[in-house]
Amino acid sequence: MNGKKKRLLGDVIFYVFVIGLGILMVYPILWMLSSSLKPATEIFNNAVSLWPSEFVWENYQSGWAGFGGIGFATYFRNSLIVTSTVVIGTMITGSLVAYGFARIDFKMKNVLFACLMATIMLPVQITLIPQYIIFNELDLVNTFVPLMLPGLMGGQPFFIFLMIQFIRGIPRELDEAAIVDGCSKFGIYWRIILPLLKPALVTVALFCFMWTWDDFLAPLIYLNDASIHTVTIALRNFMDVSGGTSWGPLLAMSSLSLLPQLLIFVFFQKYLVQGIATTGLK
Repeated sequence: MNGKKKRLLGDVIFYVFVIGLGILMVYPILWMLSSSLKPATEIFNNAVSLWPSEFVWENYQSGWAGFGGIGFATYFRNSLIVTSTVVIGTMITGSLVAYGFARIDFKMKNVLFACLMATIMLPVQITLIPQYIIFNELDLVNTFVPLMLPGLMGGQPFFIFLMIQFIRGIPRELDEAAIVDGCSKFGIYWRIILPLLKPALVTVALFCFMWTWDDFLAPLIYLNDASIHTVTIALRNFMDVSGGTSWGPLLAMSSLSLLPQLLIFVFFQKYLVQGIATTGLK
């Protein structure tokens, strides 16, 4: 067997392996989509098959109607309000903090940067109780504020670090040229850094959207009234340990809850790959 045939055989084996691995990873999503259209008795009795014996569209109607007089549209609206606010706040405040660390010299810069890096390794469970006490004293529990405020106050440390690395890869000669033209430090950020930061900002927005949209712990802790529950809490409310779980509507609404993330990922995939590939490169 010559070298050309060996390379062809290697490529075939590689693509077969990748396709098989891809099918294995996508199968749970396909199962959820197909099961959302199955009768309740068939979801687990015929779990292997991805093709329903009959299409039960009532699962989507029943799930969208919600429960307790609150439709699922309310939960989608609540999640959209929280997620969009956190994403926009993280992009604005996080990029400002990252610009300060990457481009501006100030006292205790290295100490503060070390503190920033330390908070990345800090488990969220450690700060959960102190944060709850603070928000409870401020009478902000059972509102969206505890979910949105951290994103509006500087964003998450991981996203700030990602943008710092990206900004460090932007030539400083651009800053110097802007200063010569009379541009202020904020002007450099607004006119030079921010437009060039678009790939990193899209990456931050995508990850922030997915993490916030899928967040279950924070809404569970801070939101009490059913009218302000997010999608993740609403999906949990479909499950009743003492009675029975409405698996059809649950899987139907679970499928719909994935739709915003899939659409955003499909439309902004190019910027996501570009942002990850170029972050930290000089």
